[in-house]
Amino acid sequence: MPRLLIVHHSPTDLVRSITERVVAGANDDAIEGVEVVVKEALEARADDVLVADGYLLGTTANFGYMSGALKHFFDTIFLEAGGALSDDGSAGAGGGGAGGGGGKKPYGLYVHGRYDTTGAVRSVQSIVGALPWRQSAEVLELLGDVGDAEYTAAYELGGTLAALTAT
Repeated sequence: MPRLLIVHHSPTDLVRSITERVVAGANDDAIEGVEVVVKEALEARADDVLVADGYLLGTTANFGYMSGALKHFFDTIFLEAGGALSDDGSAGAGGGGAGGGGGKKPYGLYVHGRYDTTGAVRSVQSIVGALPWRQSAEVLELLGDVGDAEYTAAYELGGTLAALTAT
């Protein structure tokens, strides 16, 4: 059975509530044939990544960057999960990104920040671009307090990635 791995860092009640909506969407009864595995970023391992068929990442935006927990996740799984570096040592040789994708596994991303999410999104995408993954949904960027529309978008993101993983 295809497996969707949701890796998140949800340190506050607000971000936990967003993650809960993402997970609920991924487990929607209308989506069949996919196993949803949820791991906190500090607990997820390369073995989890290697057996997954799709990925959904969640992080807070901290000082213009992804959370330290999600960065730790990438640090510990990168090479074992198929990450490739350019000759100069920068991420990017894997060619994940938003386009194409022959054989690359789908991923999605949600980010919550108080004031800005730009740097956090950029930092995640620069690393994921060197993994054999393809961006398969628009990044869900959430600022400040969230309401029904944002929770609905989180639910839909979870459902979208689960459906893409199931196919």
